[in-house]
Amino acid sequence: MNTTTTTQPVGKRARNGSVILTDRLCEKRVTKRVKLYDRKCPGLYVSITTAGVATFSFKFTDPETGKQRTGWLGVYNPETFTVEHARSKVYGLKGMSGDALAETFRDRKERQAKRGKSVAEIIEERIDWMKTPVKKPDGEMRPRLESWETTASNLRRFLAARVGSKLACEVTKHDIATLSNDIVAGRFGVPSVSNARQMRKAASALFNWAAEAGRDYVTASPCVNLPKLDPEHPRTRVLSEDEIRIFWHGLDRNDLPWDRRTRLALKFELVTMLRSNELLGAHRSELFDLDGEHPRFDVPLKRVKKRRVIQQPLSSLAVEIIKGALASKDQRFVFASPLGDQRMNRKVMAVALRGTKHTDGKRKGQTKTAGICALLGLKSFTPHDLRRTAATLAGDLGFDDAWIAKCLDHAVTKKGDVIVPTVTGKVYNHSTRMKEKRAVLDGVAAELRRIIGEPAAQAVDQDELRLAA
Repeated sequence: MNTTTTTQPVGKRARNGSVILTDRLCEKRVTKRVKLYDRKCPGLYVSITTAGVATFSFKFTDPETGKQRTGWLGVYNPETFTVEHARSKVYGLKGMSGDALAETFRDRKERQAKRGKSVAEIIEERIDWMKTPVKKPDGEMRPRLESWETTASNLRRFLAARVGSKLACEVTKHDIATLSNDIVAGRFGVPSVSNARQMRKAASALFNWAAEAGRDYVTASPCVNLPKLDPEHPRTRVLSEDEIRIFWHGLDRNDLPWDRRTRLALKFELVTMLRSNELLGAHRSELFDLDGEHPRFDVPLKRVKKRRVIQQPLSSLAVEIIKGALASKDQRFVFASPLGDQRMNRKVMAVALRGTKHTDGKRKGQTKTAGICALLGLKSFTPHDLRRTAATLAGDLGFDDAWIAKCLDHAVTKKGDVIVPTVTGKVYNHSTRMKEKRAVLDGVAAELRRIIGEPAAQAVDQDELRLAA
């Protein structure tokens, strides 16, 4: 049986041009799709699209059918797959028998079909993968990536909107960089470096996942060596004593348009240093010894940012807030929603502080419900700023930064001038430091009582607190 493989391009195709292929030609921008055949390596050609994607292929004659066939070799990449890489691949293929060569490309055709998926299709497949329930360390079945909704939003709002119709293998570094620049410039709403950074993170995870063995939707991620984004400046908003006093007493006003439990939740964040998502889901079963000497609130790991259980001591002021929020013995959630005995939406506190606006009609953009900050005449701030304010009060009282970090559920990597290995806290030291945390939170509560002008349930010696710190 004759197994000779011929590699001359078909005459009609040759009119596209026969040249000595170079990397520079592959990077050339074109106004319409072109194919260039390589004089040095007959059968090798590159197809360049208007999007700037150059794809190498190999044309040969199938000995079984006598027909011309094309085998896909790969997408040009100046770092990983150049013209010389493509030539070497073709030279190796020419050394194979005709049957083996045809069989090789039959396998590659199946892989190429995977690479024919659009970005939008891969995004939806990735989202399904992220939200698939899996067993977590605490034994519960929850989504594989519990923050999948945020990631899905970034993928759909930005990536799918810009390159969703493109084949995933055709997306280039230029596409991602241009999209990133447009987000920063405000072409997707409010200019935001943070949104650009989140888009890049979500896109990078998507393409790395798409390139994994078994999927092979792309050969490499286009999210590498992108231009650096401008640094984001951390928020430094801390409420002054006057602002704390106005805020605290203002939340007790009956004429505010926001639910009472939402207002109590804002007070609770200032008193406990917990994150909004951690405290809003507070369940009666998570509270211990409220009427005893050591009251505490156990936050389950599924609501904690670092996915670890938080045991937070409760000061007398925190206990008062909890008892004020629990209207009946049958109420399960401390900060129950106005819609029923269920947890509030995780954004309710932030919305209450800033207010809401009309989203359609002639009044679009106008205030719908004024926020608490505006109603009380305070400069705007977020729930997270309440955590920072409480931590600042603790620092001003003289408490150790390591103790304050424990109250904030931050990893402690420094004790005084001594660097503590991260692994120590992650693997070996599982102490919850309840004594130190209770001292800090009791101190903050006593300071808040002084500021707002309320006497403590039990007198607290400020000098004694400072000595404890």
